[in-house]
Amino acid sequence: MSAPRLRQSTGAQYTRILAFGAARGSMAVPNDDLVGPINSSDEWIRQRTGIVTRARAPRDVLAIDLATEAAREAIEKSGVAPAEIDLVLVATISNVQQTPSMSAVVAERVGANPAAAYDVNAACAGYAYAIAQADALIRAGAGHYALVIGAEKLSDIVDPADRSISFLLGDGAGAAVIGPSDVPGIAPTVWGSDGSRADAVGMDHTLIEFRDGEAAWPTLWQDGPSVFRWAVWEMAKVARRAIEAAGITAADLSAFVPHQANMRIIDEFAKQLKLPESVVIARDIETTGNTSAASIPLAAHRLMAEHPELSGTLALQIGFGAGLVFGAQVVLLP
Repeated sequence: MSAPRLRQSTGAQYTRILAFGAARGSMAVPNDDLVGPINSSDEWIRQRTGIVTRARAPRDVLAIDLATEAAREAIEKSGVAPAEIDLVLVATISNVQQTPSMSAVVAERVGANPAAAYDVNAACAGYAYAIAQADALIRAGAGHYALVIGAEKLSDIVDPADRSISFLLGDGAGAAVIGPSDVPGIAPTVWGSDGSRADAVGMDHTLIEFRDGEAAWPTLWQDGPSVFRWAVWEMAKVARRAIEAAGITAADLSAFVPHQANMRIIDEFAKQLKLPESVVIARDIETTGNTSAASIPLAAHRLMAEHPELSGTLALQIGFGAGLVFGAQVVLLP
């Protein structure tokens, strides 16, 4: 006897980003405030990273609070009623608890309860991963509207004396509402990982080691030269594959929104991709810092505010980081 034939759902043929929202840490922390513990200088940090100051949040503000603020702006701008959002995805590495998820609490706070909600831990590629999932889930009929957020409070997990990464990191959250579209608004995602290089960037200790008194509070660290080389050479290849997957050329792009890891990496990307001078490049890192999963949506939000003429044009976005993980796609800007 054969089993009954199961029903499967299908959704919108295409999706797109409808609106962005953003929230940055309220404290501007200039380089001079950080150079003492790492025996460095403002000039050294600017030359190596392009960062002049970074946004950080006060002690009593958590990543979930930044996520909520960014989400509310994105929802309001999208014109979608909160109750219509049935998917909430938060990309983060800085939730203060293993469970419950940040996403479920944010869904409740913004009025999207009982949306399906889960967190994505893919470090600096987390937002690109979550965009890929939201697009696929909506087109599969698993949801109608998705709220995608990248949210981090990295200042809670940084050692001020760590010369490899302490001066890079900031706090913030960027959000996007994704919904059905009459035209393709999110191209195929090129993504992947290389766990053989997991020791290149990440936490310096485990919570078990901290619990047992074998190590201090775990903080972020990186093998800077190794990560830089990987990002510059390997990620440029991923970016080119994403352009090809979208069926366009670099000349069709109006904007480039890379993970805000380092200004030198961003500049090298643009050179290797042979981007036309007409392409506007997001450089939010100068005053926000590296905010991991939040960096792409924060940079896109600022780009749209400064260049409203980019509305309805194509942008290439790429995230890459601890794992090592990477993800890139071409999107239609709201």
